[in-house]
Amino acid sequence: MLNIIIELSKYLLLVLILLYTFESFTVFRYEDDYDKRYILRKQLLLIIFIDFTAFLVIFLKKEEVEIIYLFGALLLYLVAVQVLYRLFYKKASILLLNHMCMLLSIGFIMLTRLDPDSAKRQFLIVAAATMIAMIIPIMIKKMTFLKKWTWFYAVAGLGLLAVVLVFGKNVNGAKININIGSFAFQPSEFVKIIFVFFVASRLYKKSAQFKDHVITTVIAAVYVLILVLSRDLGSAVVFFITYVIMLYVATKNPFYLFAGLGSGCGAAVIAYFLFGHVRQRVVAWKNPFSVYQNEGYQIVQGLFAIGTGGWFGMGLCQGSPEMIPFVKQDYMFAAICEELGGLFAICMILICMSMFLLVVNISLRIKKRFYKLIALGLGTEYAFQVFLTIGGVTKFIPMTGITLPLVSYGGSSVLSTIIMLAIIQGLYILREDEDEEVEKQR
Repeated sequence: MLNIIIELSKYLLLVLILLYTFESFTVFRYEDDYDKRYILRKQLLLIIFIDFTAFLVIFLKKEEVEIIYLFGALLLYLVAVQVLYRLFYKKASILLLNHMCMLLSIGFIMLTRLDPDSAKRQFLIVAAATMIAMIIPIMIKKMTFLKKWTWFYAVAGLGLLAVVLVFGKNVNGAKININIGSFAFQPSEFVKIIFVFFVASRLYKKSAQFKDHVITTVIAAVYVLILVLSRDLGSAVVFFITYVIMLYVATKNPFYLFAGLGSGCGAAVIAYFLFGHVRQRVVAWKNPFSVYQNEGYQIVQGLFAIGTGGWFGMGLCQGSPEMIPFVKQDYMFAAICEELGGLFAICMILICMSMFLLVVNISLRIKKRFYKLIALGLGTEYAFQVFLTIGGVTKFIPMTGITLPLVSYGGSSVLSTIIMLAIIQGLYILREDEDEEVEKQR
């Protein structure tokens, strides 16, 4: 009987997320606020149904009472965050909020299935992060002086990365964490936000000259160089691509875009010959079976998991994702494919795309260049991190070892992503205020 329930549940979960994904794109067609609110409320119900179905299956399989507590805590969180945003930020983007809740839900479902203790720790961090994030949109609106803190951003960001380079703990060959007691803190996750504010504060002025762009590029290059020396290659690539995109959009000069991409390709070739760990990752990417016992083991196990799951998955608790090393941090996408199926994973990717398109839309419509560049930079960081994570797991590109935002296990990652989304909510509210002013002037 239990096997029948698990088998049916995977199809039900697929139908629910297909409906959610469909609504994520069709909501843009409606101009009437009542129609939009109806769809957004329906999305929240779909999230709750997905959580209920998944946690019920996990409970029936594991028979651990703490799974019920985790579901209750998650349900309380979903309702609370929706109510708080509607009370305090009536102009906030509920679609963006729904996407955050959906991705967090997928992450908690898989964490609860893999390791309930990790799910509990992640939940406490998410709850604390959301409390912090609730004050950020009003700060974005009130703190109009943020664009003047250029050199504070530069010093703070470089200082944090330098501390990691000198005192950081070596994790799988890379210095990425600072240990504070029993907690591991990953500063690069927060420096991503600081970096975007620095670049935006340097590039938003239309009067900026070529020498200003050279200075900004040099400082951005120092950011990337420190990350490379720390062997945090995934973050280095995210920083580099974000800077190139922001510079091109700010200047509208194709030369900067092609020069940046060309220098990036050249730097990748140089890194291949200078750093042994880069060569190891490339070898493991090209032919993981040739180094199956060492660097290729995780990649091969991830590919087996994706292939085993097929389009519809094996069902929750029916696969063996725990055989993948660091599955909670790096290979959560493979675990999702194995147990929930390739179609479910594709829907999740489309939800990430919908979130990115929403951020780009905010960037295009907001009038102040400083905030426009911030929205673009944060959106680029999010989208490229998703691309690097999924691309690495599927062997489309070499594995970089960064987390899937909001889905993978990682306190620093989920905290910084929730703060990032709160900043974007603040920018969305600013855009709504600008639209209201235009309407009043008419």
